[in-house]
Amino acid sequence: MSLSISRDTRLCMSLSGRPGNFGTRFHNHLYRALGLDYVYKAFTTRDLPAAIGGIRALGIRGCAVSMPFKEACIPLLDAVEASAAAIDSVNTIVNDDGVLRGYNTDYTAVASLIARHGVPATLPLALRGSGGMAKAVACALRDAGFGNGHIVARNADSGRRLAASSGFAWTPDTRGLDARLLVNVTPIGMEGGAEAGQLAFEEDEIRRAEWVFDVVALPAETPLIRRARELGKPVISGAEVIVLQAVEQFVLYTGVRPDDALIAAAAAHARG
Repeated sequence: MSLSISRDTRLCMSLSGRPGNFGTRFHNHLYRALGLDYVYKAFTTRDLPAAIGGIRALGIRGCAVSMPFKEACIPLLDAVEASAAAIDSVNTIVNDDGVLRGYNTDYTAVASLIARHGVPATLPLALRGSGGMAKAVACALRDAGFGNGHIVARNADSGRRLAASSGFAWTPDTRGLDARLLVNVTPIGMEGGAEAGQLAFEEDEIRRAEWVFDVVALPAETPLIRRARELGKPVISGAEVIVLQAVEQFVLYTGVRPDDALIAAAAAHARG
């Protein structure tokens, strides 16, 4: 279905190193269902300052921010909401009459899912990754009461920084760890990526785990999630994260919170 654009249409967008169509389909489906005069488009850029300047100059209402721009965009904004500032990562920009504010709905979504699934905070964890999304996940786990864990990152500088800010330890690999909650916050297993068919953790680590959490949203069943399910492990998937964080973005852009039935329909449409 085509989207009509009038002089009064409010524009929203996303900026990503590898643009996908989930957000575009999800947001536009809700706009149509709720009769809102909004349009959402996905973009990438090689000139982030110019792109952020364009949001301000063109009156773009909101912008979702994905890898690799979640940290780099912060100095270009006028204000950053407290939780986003605390984890130094922004995934959502809202434009209020030329004033750009940064938020992090990844954190909100992850915190909600941890609570909803009842993941025991006593579990020792291994979180693989140290980028902007990893910051949101690590801090959500910390704030949910998890105190025993390791940030697993090959980049020692970013790994140590994230470990220090979240209260966990850093290690370059998982050798010797006895992690019962495995969390993947890297592109391993991502559709279309160089490591699309790979497991983010070793087979024996998955067997020992009591919970598995993969933030990769595409495919909905990553190799890690699929193997964990086969072994009877409870899981949290990136498909759940992407929906919840997109809902919070939608509310920030429009001031409207869709009901659960509309959210489910939009998610199904976006995945289809």
